[in-house]
Amino acid sequence: MAEAPATSDAVQRAQSRAPGVTHAQRYEPRKAWAITIWLTALAAINFLDKVVLGMVAVPIMRELHLSPTQFGVIAGSFFWLFSLSAAVVGFVGNRVPARWLLLGMAAFWSVIQFPVSLASGATSLVVLRVLLGIGEAPGYPVSVHALYKWFPHEKRNLPVSIINQGAVIGLLLAGLGVPFITRDWGWRANFVVLAVASALWGIGWLCFGREGTLTTQLPHHAHTNANANAPVRIPYLRLLRDPTIWTGFLAGFAAYWGIALLMTWLPSYLERGLGYDAIGAGRMFSFVVAIGMPINVGLCGWSQRMLRRGASSRAARAVFAAACVGIGGMLFIALPALPLTPLEKVALIAVAVSLPQTAFTLGPAIVGEIVPDAQRSAVVAMTVAVATSAGMIAPVVMGRLLQAHAHIGPQGFEQGFAICGGVMIVGALAVLIGQHPARALKRLYGQT
Repeated sequence: MAEAPATSDAVQRAQSRAPGVTHAQRYEPRKAWAITIWLTALAAINFLDKVVLGMVAVPIMRELHLSPTQFGVIAGSFFWLFSLSAAVVGFVGNRVPARWLLLGMAAFWSVIQFPVSLASGATSLVVLRVLLGIGEAPGYPVSVHALYKWFPHEKRNLPVSIINQGAVIGLLLAGLGVPFITRDWGWRANFVVLAVASALWGIGWLCFGREGTLTTQLPHHAHTNANANAPVRIPYLRLLRDPTIWTGFLAGFAAYWGIALLMTWLPSYLERGLGYDAIGAGRMFSFVVAIGMPINVGLCGWSQRMLRRGASSRAARAVFAAACVGIGGMLFIALPALPLTPLEKVALIAVAVSLPQTAFTLGPAIVGEIVPDAQRSAVVAMTVAVATSAGMIAPVVMGRLLQAHAHIGPQGFEQGFAICGGVMIVGALAVLIGQHPARALKRLYGQT
């Protein structure tokens, strides 16, 4: 069955003028984009917090006498309770305003980051990274849920993509700034800077952050006849059994495997595998991240244009994301097989890790399209919970491969990247086969 095209801009404007639609329920672009900017800044801080450990991996391993496997465990510990926290707070987000959840998270990040600067061993690092993971896990799903209250369905691709670029900005700042802070003040100073950054964002959000009012238009007969104004709800087990939902989980898991390696092991690969010094490795890391920004914004904008021109959500979102994840996986697999110079390897990794990130924009957009507003925060959080569980596994797998290749060189790193490519291809195939938003609407609401 062909899928219905997205609502056009003209129809959206007509709906916003329809009787019964209050001013508070209308799309307000200026306010919506202001909130997008604030949430993008939060995403930048979030990813700075995540990646800083990987950026200082070499001095930490040297000072604390850690093996690659031990460091991989420390890096992966960030995600030990990450998924659980994302899911739990996602359910809380169905009932508590996103504004206050985000404020609480920023305050918690600030409090937890400072003690890292005083850590003296692996155990204290593990404990603090686990706590930070608990606090940071809900950041993305709650941000997306908050943003969906400001933008109508057919306009969500681009703002969510912009939030994702906050992650890119954070990684870019890490690549440019962390090596210099480490050189001049030591690796511990980075965590003090991040604690201050979270606190400043929280103060600004308290002053300017607001809650949106838009709701997603679902099929009319999704409401019960007894009360047409009652919020739509579907049993969670029924939602999670739908292939469009759970194959989206797999795509996120596959894409995040690459992100986890980028944050924890790419700086070390650049130094110990390709021979760059610390400053040069930071610049190359920034190069990898910078390439991702135009790729992601351009691809998500392309997807949104496809929707505006009448393409189905399956074509413009599901198939589109599957192609990006699959191509990224093939590039990772090709890395150890091709005779490339160090700079060419860096460029290949940049494209390979950037393409799959479209799944983090298009996947939640599909969730927002088919899941009732009253349950959206929880399902987006579950998507993130499954995706980020890759962060527990990928760093340890890479660490074991490096320990198996005791000599310094690129072989262990590149085998780890090839495994990442295989995971991505499996995720892409799952999406290509299983994601059918129109069928999901029919199954969940009886829409024809």
